[in-house]
Amino acid sequence: MGKKQRQNKGITLSDVAARAGVSAITVSRVLRRPQMVSPDLRERVKVAVEALNYLPDPAASALASKRTNVVGVLIPSVTNQVFSAVLRGIYDATEETSLDIQLANTRYRIAEEEKLIRIFRSQKPAGMIVAGIDQSEAGKSMLQDLDCPVVQIMEISPDPIDMMVGFSHFEAARTATDHLVRNGYRRVGFLGARMDPRTQRRYEGYRAALAAAGLDHQGLAITTVAASSVTLGGQMLGDLLSQCPDADAVFCNNDDIALGALFECQRRRLGVPDAFGIAGFNDIEMMACTYPSLTSVRTHRHEMGRRAVSLIIDALDGKRPEHPVVDLGFQLMERDSTRRSRRLDIGVRS
Repeated sequence: MGKKQRQNKGITLSDVAARAGVSAITVSRVLRRPQMVSPDLRERVKVAVEALNYLPDPAASALASKRTNVVGVLIPSVTNQVFSAVLRGIYDATEETSLDIQLANTRYRIAEEEKLIRIFRSQKPAGMIVAGIDQSEAGKSMLQDLDCPVVQIMEISPDPIDMMVGFSHFEAARTATDHLVRNGYRRVGFLGARMDPRTQRRYEGYRAALAAAGLDHQGLAITTVAASSVTLGGQMLGDLLSQCPDADAVFCNNDDIALGALFECQRRRLGVPDAFGIAGFNDIEMMACTYPSLTSVRTHRHEMGRRAVSLIIDALDGKRPEHPVVDLGFQLMERDSTRRSRRLDIGVRS
């Protein structure tokens, strides 16, 4: 048995309480919900815990409370920086709490998501944060049966499993495409990679904007199930221009694709924005730093993660939101890639 184990053996919650001069209930509250007690009490308990080298037993805690202090987080990618912003929000929100984050990657696979939900269910989580609204029927059923708060993030719908924080991908894409149309572009293409359900809703928003303006989208969409990349964006724009040489703009389903499209325009000496317009989606930091700078749809990803944790903490404290769906909206960041020197609004339906 190691030294730390020998030091910790036999130390109980009551020992910590006696050392700190507080009740065992207060110690439990400090360890589980530190935000509910005063800074002075938190410090006294912290000193006692460190002095006694007390290590809470997660299994015993789960047995006593019917749940652990773990918040399970399911995202479809650990390499996409869009989700890294969400995770920063989640970790920032849990920093001053007793909650621990356990992250899992579904890799955009329904079967993998179902498997991971089963694993989390066996661990009695304090809460679950799940990206997207397109879980399978089996996945939805398992999430509904969990004895903890569940927050779906990145999207909104009128039918949340429990709670939801996100925005409308359809409306965001419609707004970006409408912006291109109002800036005089008439042959607006769509470049979409992976074509997961969120991308498909962006595609529908793109089509709706063109239809409202009386413009045709036939033959102007280049899509693939391949994973997104800057290189792929350049290739897709090349395919679009080969297929539709008269295309004069693109709405891209994410910023990687938009960056690739910009670089391809530069290789072809196709002037952006006067000869060709480009709009992306998510507004990663690089979009404002390119030359010309790239228009994109800003999504409030850090706030999404932070708000999801806030909803879970409130629910655990018995404070359920009056409105379970939180729409954070989006912001169109207009930049040089769509600022034509002459706007052409003639013939556009309002």
